[in-house]
Amino acid sequence: MATSASDVRETPFDMVGGATVVRQVVDLFYDLMDRDPAYAALRSLHAPDLALMRESLAGFLNAWLGGPRDWFTEHPGVCVMSAHAKIRVDRETADQWIDAMGRSIADSPIDPQLGARMIEALSGMASGMVRSPS
Repeated sequence: MATSASDVRETPFDMVGGATVVRQVVDLFYDLMDRDPAYAALRSLHAPDLALMRESLAGFLNAWLGGPRDWFTEHPGVCVMSAHAKIRVDRETADQWIDAMGRSIADSPIDPQLGARMIEALSGMASGMVRSPS
């Protein structure tokens, strides 16, 4: 049985604009984290060179949104929680991450309603990573 165009469901990845827009969000996020003192605690958790983190977060978000699953193929058995298990994520750094990601999504071409749903879900993930009180 052939699949018609009406049977194909658009993924959130498609709805945000694909890998180009995801990369735009990631670059906005890391640029904010790098230059805005409001994110100093979050920035201190990262290596001086953010190139690898930019690639990794873009790959993760692509897959999380229903796009190419390369990140999961390249990191077998790793989930976002286990990837951050050794990092001291406290309430302050989680809140900084949520705020910077929210600003990055808001400054992208992503539909505001979809962006709000993304932030809601990503906020839950970031909050779930808090391991120690601030």
